[in-house]
Amino acid sequence: MNWADLLGEVSSSASAGSLETLLALWCEAAGVDSAALYADGETLDGETSQRRFAGVGSVELPEVLAAPHDDAFGRIDLARATLLFYPARRADDVGPIDVLLSQGSEIRRLRDSLRRQHFQDNYRLVELEAIYELGLAIASTLDLEQLTEEILLRAVSLCDARSGAIYLLEGEELKQRGTIGGYAAPSLRPDDPMVQGLLEANEGVEQRVLIGAEFPLAVPVEIEGKLMGLLAVADKENRQGVGPFLEADRRTLGLFANQAAIALENARLHLEALEKERLEREMELAAEIQQRLLPKGTPSFPGFEIAGWNCPAWQVGGDYYGYMALGRGRLGLVVADVTGKGMPAALLVSTLHSALRLLLEGSELGDSLFEQLNQHIVESSSPNKFITLILVELDPETGGLRCLNAGHNPGLLVRDEGSVVELEAGGMPLGLVPGTNYDSWSLEMGFGDLLCLYSDGITECAAPDDEEFGLERLRNLLLEDRDKPLSEILEHIETATLEFADGCPQADDQTVVLLRRCRDGSAD
Repeated sequence: MNWADLLGEVSSSASAGSLETLLALWCEAAGVDSAALYADGETLDGETSQRRFAGVGSVELPEVLAAPHDDAFGRIDLARATLLFYPARRADDVGPIDVLLSQGSEIRRLRDSLRRQHFQDNYRLVELEAIYELGLAIASTLDLEQLTEEILLRAVSLCDARSGAIYLLEGEELKQRGTIGGYAAPSLRPDDPMVQGLLEANEGVEQRVLIGAEFPLAVPVEIEGKLMGLLAVADKENRQGVGPFLEADRRTLGLFANQAAIALENARLHLEALEKERLEREMELAAEIQQRLLPKGTPSFPGFEIAGWNCPAWQVGGDYYGYMALGRGRLGLVVADVTGKGMPAALLVSTLHSALRLLLEGSELGDSLFEQLNQHIVESSSPNKFITLILVELDPETGGLRCLNAGHNPGLLVRDEGSVVELEAGGMPLGLVPGTNYDSWSLEMGFGDLLCLYSDGITECAAPDDEEFGLERLRNLLLEDRDKPLSEILEHIETATLEFADGCPQADDQTVVLLRRCRDGSAD
């Protein structure tokens, strides 16, 4: 074979045979026994390594280039290739064959690189298809517990790992939601240097995620840059046992973690929707309970006018008002304020309503009855729940009032001549302390007098600057409107508080009950 033919073969194929032919010619020209050609290549993970492309001769030379310390070996560095030969002597002039060797090794290296790149592209395509399929599989699961288990199992399988763990962010901690193949720490801090080191693949980092694992790998589970959790695997299985993960494994696990994050976010949103739906049903039920307990109208008492109004701050409030028939033809008017909102408050209002009917209807108002009512509330509610309540007993024949106030806002009795009497508290709120004693007191309601019972949502109505409507404004409004129809007085109270709030949302319910003794002794 002449030089032109050999050059053409090297350029067209750069096969091991053509390179070995070149090496044989070089050995003959240089007067050496053996030679091997090494070139730089890349592994699947992008790391550079130097391996032998071709070798000839009777003396065995290494498969992978390692700079020999033996002076018997000679070495020549070509462009992106190395020539090792034995013995360490050569002719001064071997012609253009050095250039051919350099060219042949470069062509061979490029061909191998293209073949390796083609393999990597196919590998990544298969990898992406697998991750896509896994994403579809987990995306159909909305149960959070089942989803975390599915994610963990598939992550361990995807990376050929011996063990794994998954953590989800709850508050300021990563809580373990599942482990497989070993023991994992129950919780982690996201700012723990160990966690940060593990995510950044720092070698030698203290490993406390998968206890006892030798080769850990962890990736964050994030959605739009916000940390949701941590996915960790350990000890990649191989024919020799276990070993470290490749950079491709980190990339694969990271891509899968992105799919897992979307599935977890969908599950979270689904749970939130279910919880919202549950709360809405609960609120609707609580509102229905409350509406059933409030009066459907006002009782008719000759010589007296009665009106009531309630406006909850939310869908369900904690205020209660009502009228009840007491002994000897007397009428009871009650306004109460239960702590809390929603279903718990509605249930406690229901308890109060039933207890009032059982203990007071058909009886006369007395201190001992309130002590029984207090004990009933103590026994039927949690320690942090209590009720403020004001109850007034009316004797329609004499206009006499008997009042019992359990920690509630003072009722206001507006006299016809323009003075105001406050019906102050005579005991602690109901349900707060067992064995509480209550004192009642009496006064007479004259013709034209107006009684107002209300909840603190009226006097504590807040303006944008946090100023409260206050007792003084309510007192002045009642004095100004005391001769108007009760419906107009209620409307004025509602309008005045709305204007005072100036669009500021209120945190408490508003309730008002009005009672007026007619001047001529008969209702209009």
